[in-house]
Amino acid sequence: MNPLIDLSLLLAEFDPRTGTIGDEPCVQRRLADLRGCFHDVQAYERALEQGNALVYSVASFQPADGPGDLHCGLGVLQPGLVGDEYFLTKGHLHTWREAAEIYIGLSGEGVMLLEDEATRGSRMLPLQANSIVYVPGHTAHRTINTGDQPLAYLGIYPAGAGHDYHAIAKQDFDSVVLRCDGHPRLRSRT
Repeated sequence: MNPLIDLSLLLAEFDPRTGTIGDEPCVQRRLADLRGCFHDVQAYERALEQGNALVYSVASFQPADGPGDLHCGLGVLQPGLVGDEYFLTKGHLHTWREAAEIYIGLSGEGVMLLEDEATRGSRMLPLQANSIVYVPGHTAHRTINTGDQPLAYLGIYPAGAGHDYHAIAKQDFDSVVLRCDGHPRLRSRT
């Protein structure tokens, strides 16, 4: 262990109810921050007229940035719908495309939308309490709350992974997850 690393930086308490990791920074995303993410633009505008609801928050824990180090983020995604599409995160690729990530479900009910960067093939995997979703490198990923309670999860990734939101903003996921007959269904965006 590097003697220059403060041991207090290696220990943190997290609270999945509040979405906090000790005194670490927390980013909040509201509905207005998600313009362009939902497939039904009119439903999005109607929802925004009702208020700029908090959709999700992510607190990050980054104890060190060396080549073998890990970072983690505690996400809390609120329940809700925009038209027939569930509340979701912006989604991202990693800047270092080879970087994989593990998501650990803590509470709530949701899915991960995964899309291979090269083939644009999509799949939907369940994310709920006591479950793990492995996100391979070169895979865009987005978290979606399909339940009626907040979805809390922990994402663990290499320190050098980075987050490329621009690629998703430029060309969104080819698939969406919609509520159909009360259940999440993977559908083509077009």
